Amino acid sequence: MVQALLLALLLNQAAQPKAPNIVLIVTDDLGARDLGFSGSTFHKTPNLDKLAAESAVFTNAYSACPVCSPSRAGILTGQHPARIHVTDWIPGQPSNPSQPLLRPEDLQGLPKGIVSLPRLLQERGYATFHVGKWHLGGKGSLPTDHGFDVNIAGDQAGSPRSYFAPYQSANGMFMPGLEKAPPGEYLTDRLNAESRRLIKDHIRLDNSRPFFLYLSHFAPHTPLKAQDHLISKFPTKPTPGKQSNAIYAAMIAAIDEGVGQLRETLEQLGIDKETVIVFTSDNGGLCTTEGPNTPSTFNGPFREGKGYLYEGGIRVPLLIHAPKQGKPKQIGQQVWGPDLTPTLAQLAGINHVPSAVDGISLLGGLQGTKGDLPLRNLVWHYPHYSGQGGRPGGVWRDGPWKLIEFYETGRRELFHLEKDPSENRNLALDESIRVKAMAAKLNDWRNSAKVQLMRPNPKYLPNPASKNGIITLHGKTAEVTGAMLRFEPLPHKQTLGFWVVKEDAAWWEFTLDKAGEYQVEILQGCGNGSGGAELEISIGNESLKHKVVETGGFQVFRPFVVGNITLETSGRKRLDLKALSKPGPAVGDVRQIRLIPR
Repeated sequence: MVQALLLALLLNQAAQPKAPNIVLIVTDDLGARDLGFSGSTFHKTPNLDKLAAESAVFTNAYSACPVCSPSRAGILTGQHPARIHVTDWIPGQPSNPSQPLLRPEDLQGLPKGIVSLPRLLQERGYATFHVGKWHLGGKGSLPTDHGFDVNIAGDQAGSPRSYFAPYQSANGMFMPGLEKAPPGEYLTDRLNAESRRLIKDHIRLDNSRPFFLYLSHFAPHTPLKAQDHLISKFPTKPTPGKQSNAIYAAMIAAIDEGVGQLRETLEQLGIDKETVIVFTSDNGGLCTTEGPNTPSTFNGPFREGKGYLYEGGIRVPLLIHAPKQGKPKQIGQQVWGPDLTPTLAQLAGINHVPSAVDGISLLGGLQGTKGDLPLRNLVWHYPHYSGQGGRPGGVWRDGPWKLIEFYETGRRELFHLEKDPSENRNLALDESIRVKAMAAKLNDWRNSAKVQLMRPNPKYLPNPASKNGIITLHGKTAEVTGAMLRFEPLPHKQTLGFWVVKEDAAWWEFTLDKAGEYQVEILQGCGNGSGGAELEISIGNESLKHKVVETGGFQVFRPFVVGNITLETSGRKRLDLKALSKPGPAVGDVRQIRLIPR
């Protein structure tokens, strides 16, 4: 009887085809439009372009968060990161008095016992290799604690200790497994080489088992560092509002070269037709200033970038190369990072993933002739102030409609992404019934997922005076009302702009230490043909008027003294800015308002 059962088991195993090898490549801060196949004409990615031509390319792919750790948690678990309380990059920025809301106490790593893709594959019999960035916890929550047999370079760090060997920090701490390296070796090249070595060794020693390689590049995350021979291939003069960063382009080129080398290795080993390759990013590209040589990229036509809930912050490239799963195609349905765990698990023969409550398998899209996938809603919850200037909020995506709700004031913005992928026209005032219905669904989801919420900051101290008593109200700290007026964070703008609707307005809270008379100064820009709008600046019952002056361009700023205003009491105040008239196409741009003690 026992022999018969063993024979039946062996025959059943022999009848099952060998599960495919899986290579999952996740880049860091790579924008959706940063690759040749996704629209870039500046960056050069011939190997990825070739791979894309032989793959399913998802043209409407998203990350689960506009920053890295939560997005990676979603990729590796199939869950929304807010559901498991990993909601910000680890360890995140502490709350400070300039913020009206306090950050929630999110987890500092993947929780123990959580079902993860590497654990599922490991239990399925896969050899599991982690190479590169982990950033989902330190001791007790490292890759080897979550299903990886081998870990090279992965720990709690979110950026590399160095892009050039030796790979160690100022305090002497090395990146795990990279203690020995020839001086000057480039990190991306080393991670690519380690990945190829692991594959070769595995095939040589144990070809009967499939392998899962998670190649998680640090590049092109800051600090921007690249090899001179690659930098020299690109023009070095940056152009605002365009992809033009030669260092960033060289970092992408190194990633691309590695993809080509990896595919060549798979072909030489004769396993290229048995290996699934996935390529994606953890969030959108960095388009704001964050250290030397930044911004990294420009995400146009998508708005903003990393750290923002606009499309530039959450749209990512995604391709799946599965040689035995249908023909190359472009798939336009909305997909996102948490879909990768159930997809790759199903490809490995695992049909039930208990953790994948937010992701779905994309296998039907890969196999289908049209790439059809079920229609569904997507949701985001980011209860944090990002280092790039993004504000806390949530998103509900319903077909072409996208609702953003900002947690500080409850402001809501609505966009029709098929007609307006750049999120230029906020339709919230025109579609109040739709906004209310979508906001209710977003709130219901937050309750059902038991997400962590923000609470008021008892130490909130808005826009205090500097040591010389001057109060500077920058556009980035303004709240806006209406449809179109917004703060534009790109470095060459840094302004309240898109003021094309007269009824839109802005306001600031500030902290007045000393009552008295203050001179009001406005830093404004205005293109030719839009001058003459009359602005009103008011604090309580006191108000002044300013006629907007043409400066030769909306981002050509000049300071103008508006007049003097008397503030009779100290404490928290509010300054309102509105337009009384708009004779031209736009009111003008405002970068800041200063209150200067007399």
